[in-house]
Amino acid sequence: MTTNEIRTAYLKFFADRGHAVIPRANLVPREDATTLFTGSGMQPMIPYLLGETHPDGVRLVDSQVCFRADDIDEVGDNRHTTAFEMLGNWSLGDYFKSEQVPWMFEFLTEIVGLDPKKLYITCFIGAPEYDIPKDTEAAKIWQGLFKQKGIDAGVAEIGPEADGYRRGMKSGERIFYYDGSKNWWSRNGRPETTPIGDPCGPDSEMFYDFGTKHDPKWGAHCHPNCDCGRFVELGNNVFMAYKKVADGKFEPLKAPNIDHGSGLERIAAAAINDPDVFKISLHYPVIQKLEALSGRSYSDNQVAMRIITDHLKAAVFLAVDGVVPSNTDQGYVMRRFLRRAIRQALALDLREDFLELVVPVITEIYRDDFPEVAAREQSIIHTLVQEEKQFRKTLERGVKEFVKMTIGDSTLTGEIIFTLFDTYGFPSELSLEEARDKQVKVDPDWKKDFDKLLKEQKERSRTATVGQFKGGLADHSDISVKYHTATHLMYKALRLVLGDHVIQRGSNITPERLRFDFSHGEKMTPEQIAEVEKIVNENIAKDWPMGFREIPTEQAFKEGALGAFGDKYGDSVKVYTAGDPKGEWYSKEICGGPHVEHTGALAEHDKKFKIKKEESSSAGIRRIKAVLQ
Repeated sequence: MTTNEIRTAYLKFFADRGHAVIPRANLVPREDATTLFTGSGMQPMIPYLLGETHPDGVRLVDSQVCFRADDIDEVGDNRHTTAFEMLGNWSLGDYFKSEQVPWMFEFLTEIVGLDPKKLYITCFIGAPEYDIPKDTEAAKIWQGLFKQKGIDAGVAEIGPEADGYRRGMKSGERIFYYDGSKNWWSRNGRPETTPIGDPCGPDSEMFYDFGTKHDPKWGAHCHPNCDCGRFVELGNNVFMAYKKVADGKFEPLKAPNIDHGSGLERIAAAAINDPDVFKISLHYPVIQKLEALSGRSYSDNQVAMRIITDHLKAAVFLAVDGVVPSNTDQGYVMRRFLRRAIRQALALDLREDFLELVVPVITEIYRDDFPEVAAREQSIIHTLVQEEKQFRKTLERGVKEFVKMTIGDSTLTGEIIFTLFDTYGFPSELSLEEARDKQVKVDPDWKKDFDKLLKEQKERSRTATVGQFKGGLADHSDISVKYHTATHLMYKALRLVLGDHVIQRGSNITPERLRFDFSHGEKMTPEQIAEVEKIVNENIAKDWPMGFREIPTEQAFKEGALGAFGDKYGDSVKVYTAGDPKGEWYSKEICGGPHVEHTGALAEHDKKFKIKKEESSSAGIRRIKAVLQ
């Protein structure tokens, strides 16, 4: 089966068993200000696992695109990626172990066709100090399933202090008990660190044996949870059966949950029985394109081609979800990934622009299964290609200056790194990578000096900048308040005309005009501009009341309130609304105000909303300047 076929089969398998197929969450988690990205399939599901009612019911299934920037340095081997899909199914107080375990065994062995002799299982060894028993129930279910395949599944106990780490696996052993460091799930790890009040429980992981030679640097003996690469975890069945209570003990949940997550790419690698995850159908077409463009073979250039493939795939999905390269937050991470990919392309002697040839290969792979990729394909390509063109100039100039500043026996200092960053736009991580490649010694205190210089620069910038009111208002005059209100109406109109990918990227309001930046990769057509003007003026004429209420931030996002990209919010926010809650036109935004009481106030003296200019602000960002005249 191809990777796309596995994804489709998984969704159908669980849909046939009463699960609602839910859409993937955005890679930028708007309901969670504590993290930049959606890093797991269960992350968007936490409120429902904690007890909230999901609108689609108690049985759910999806394929969630995930992104883990922390794994960036691991990419290059045969199994680590930063961008991946997690297949997930959930039971919110409905079915439990006796359904989940057989379903996953059936899916892996009957639907995907994996050899059951290559599957190995781990279960929770128990925590007597908390009166939590060994999970013999799950182990027995697994044993029975293997027996149906004619496989005798022996059981062994393995823990940090157990003999399993000091001896090799014995013949016939297939199910392994591990302690809370491996087979317990909570939002904060093992039983002793589980937060008070949280649901939690044992889990049962599924591993595939690729049969590769054990690498002793990971320990003298191999076992399923070994990191040597022989065994690869395919997925994890979490049995949320407990809640930690105030005295540090655990009590059973009245309605236990199932939280399952499997790595799509890893299952696909197992399906072709190849431990190299870059050989699967989601990745290998990109590798082949790189081979064709560079004239070099994958076998001789694996690290560079794997990094390029992974990083560009991550950048594509970040672009789909509205991220554009910048120097802050998600945009900074995206820029770093793109620049690392471009830098690796130089190792393949790809010195001309190549993203416009490679990115379409990635979008073609995903366009049928993720309609949002097809809808934004040209915008994605434009955004990434523009960043490449800009960075190649930076890279060429920065590398030349790096060589000049570190010639001879010089040490790379924080001051040099800052100068390259401040004067030539050369990121600090690239200076460090250049130093590693060119064997230049790095001052161990470089970060301290760099941060000091950067702080001084920011302070100079801050004292030189005219302050502004919240919301980008230069003042709170009547006309500025009207323009601020008009931005709400225009924001909604832009999303109706251009699509839901439009996200506010900034605004600046003066008594002379409004200025509004938003994510969109193409110049608006005259027809689109006219349609936005028409919609705004129609809703000014309807004289909608501008109401607001203050509600918890998490609730605001769940209700669909829009905010400015990258804004950080407190525990509660003001949500301003205008329009008919039951109709298509309904503006709902997180904003601090101020606004007019009724939209009709914008038409005072027969004024009309008019867009005076639409232009590019930066790669993937458009800017509108508009007036009431």
